Amino acid sequence: MGSASYNGITMPETTPTLKDLRARRTPIRNVNREHRERLSPLERTALWVTKHIGSMGFFILVLLWTLLWLLWNTIGPAELRFDPFPAFVLWLFISNMIQLLLLPLLMIGQNLQGRHAEARAEADFEVNMQAEREIGAILEHLESQEEVLREIRRRLEKNHSSGNA
Repeated sequence: MGSASYNGITMPETTPTLKDLRARRTPIRNVNREHRERLSPLERTALWVTKHIGSMGFFILVLLWTLLWLLWNTIGPAELRFDPFPAFVLWLFISNMIQLLLLPLLMIGQNLQGRHAEARAEADFEVNMQAEREIGAILEHLESQEEVLREIRRRLEKNHSSGNA
């Protein structure tokens, strides 16, 4: 830390200078880029699957596929029905296989999203702590400036009162 003196008025040694404040700054991390760079191709696939399966578009696709399947095999031409009502065994088998394949990918994707969210929270905390330290240093600097201004004012008032006397 430095100190400054002007016409016999010295700022306290503990007050950080602007140079000190700048030296304390640390660069802010881009957690999103760091997270993307660390992902393997399989993890990217899991995130892609998680993102798209968790969408209304996928829900509508599955709903339409299910409705068409059930309607076709219920009211379609009898000779073209391939999964008999009421069991729909083939539909159940295919649906269960899709679930068995997608659930692990969804869980992996959600774990990756959770790790990313925690990394973002840590980065936010670091930024908040850095901002708090900088605000404290700025307040110290302002208090020191206020002391110096009071001393200048006191001297001016003293000179002014001695000049009027």
